[in-house]
Amino acid sequence: MSPTELEKRVATLEKELTKLKNKVETVGPGKPWWERITGTFEKDPVYEQAMKLGKKYRQALDPRKSSRKGK
Repeated sequence: MSPTELEKRVATLEKELTKLKNKVETVGPGKPWWERITGTFEKDPVYEQAMKLGKKYRQALDPRKSSRKGK
């Protein structure tokens, strides 16, 4: 690749980088994703069941709780 071609490619990349930086700056920090979805599943019976099953599963993995069952 000749120096002229390389310079053109670098210039193109610099322009694209500038566009991307401007785009990111205009969007701003905003809320984190978990705050944007808060309340999405409110009063959803499927979600509630999933949370109960997840809790039950995590408790089953806790060795302290499983050793108490034998007592």
